[in-house]
Amino acid sequence: MANDIQSLDKITPEDIARTFESAYHVFQGDHDHMEDLFKNGASLLQKSAQKFTSTQLVLGIAALASVAIFFINRADKS
Repeated sequence: MANDIQSLDKITPEDIARTFESAYHVFQGDHDHMEDLFKNGASLLQKSAQKFTSTQLVLGIAALASVAIFFINRADKS
């Protein structure tokens, strides 16, 4: 059990910052960062999947999707 806990990758602030930075560039129209967004997002999702239950992951992804939809609708109205 102790080896399982030590083998888990920790989610660092840098992981979150890289993901949001890539998302910001893509949202601003710089689609060259799309690959970075997928890579950073997948890494963050993989690390979080090790720590959270399936229910927590589904609820977290649903919350992120809701926020993304809100901002996309708001940007379309501008």
